Amino acid sequence: MRTPSDEHEDRLTARLLHHRQASLAPGDPLSPPIVPAAPFHLPGEPEAPFVYGRTSNPTWEACEAALTLLEQAPSLLFPSGMAAIGAVLMATLRAGDTVVVPSDGYYVTRRIVQRFLEPLGVVVREHATIDFHAAPMQGTRLVVCESPSNPGLEVCDIAAVAEAARAAGAWLAVDNTTMTPLLQRPLELGADIVMAADTKAPGGHSDLLAGHVATRDAALLERLHEWRTASGGIASPFDAWLLHRGLETLELRLSRMCDSAQAIAARLQARAEKGGTLSVRHPGLKADPAYPKARRQMRRGGFLIGLTLPDARSADAFLGDCALLAESTSFGGVHSSGERRARWGDAVPDGFVRLSIGCEPLEPLWKAIEVSLSRIGC
Repeated sequence: MRTPSDEHEDRLTARLLHHRQASLAPGDPLSPPIVPAAPFHLPGEPEAPFVYGRTSNPTWEACEAALTLLEQAPSLLFPSGMAAIGAVLMATLRAGDTVVVPSDGYYVTRRIVQRFLEPLGVVVREHATIDFHAAPMQGTRLVVCESPSNPGLEVCDIAAVAEAARAAGAWLAVDNTTMTPLLQRPLELGADIVMAADTKAPGGHSDLLAGHVATRDAALLERLHEWRTASGGIASPFDAWLLHRGLETLELRLSRMCDSAQAIAARLQARAEKGGTLSVRHPGLKADPAYPKARRQMRRGGFLIGLTLPDARSADAFLGDCALLAESTSFGGVHSSGERRARWGDAVPDGFVRLSIGCEPLEPLWKAIEVSLSRIGC
């Protein structure tokens, strides 16, 4: 049964494909042009809309308009997901402030606060995603959460975290990379800031690096813009153009990816229940411990699956044998991929594999996975 939320997302997606139309003059290209300019023509006082390539660019603006439409909040484009997260940290924190981060989320977020901000006097606290709303927040300046977490796919109650952060007088920033604004809307759940790596599903073709931040706080948005301009943390016009193109097919790709991931996760779960030496995490499975929270705040279970095999050797053999899984360290592409995450130091079992389900037809993909699992006795 379709819901009002589904209808709203459909309207957004339809508008996304035509969002430039109102600004087009006869003969203008439907696709935004790539403007690879550093300086712009600037006689007299610097009052032109574009003055220098570090401050603004027409191709960025087209991409940011699309992101703003999807997020339903003003959005800023960055050259990677970590550039977006770094901008939020730098725009909100100063010496003596406290930041709370997930202990089981993306490890680079922890690394940046521990290795670069802690030595500058920022106090860092960590807390597990599963009950993140219960993290000590009194006296905290910024709370950063990630749901579902990467790579473990644990889910926190974003609305409850937002309430706790607000009571403590802290900003809440949610890393929404694993979901995208089409599958989960943190700002509607009470977050102040949403950030994401658009390198993943929004770009979708494993050929660009990009990220964005969205917020309805005008003062914070201006500070983020100031940081981007001053630091030079800008996306290239070509990458902005690629991302804009990727956004136009995001809904279509996510539909296939989520459908396939749901089916494959269910089949993996059935295999485990029949005695297979594996375990499965996917927030869309009713048997998953995260399902009740996921159902309240996510439209779909997503395209990621956590698959735990007996050990590192089994995981490597499975990945090396499966003809329809690319072995790579990203996710969200049109091709399905898998990675043994413990090799990066994530707090997961040695045999944990993060599967990213792509756009291949379901049955050939499942057959390849099934055959490879059988060959390793799982």
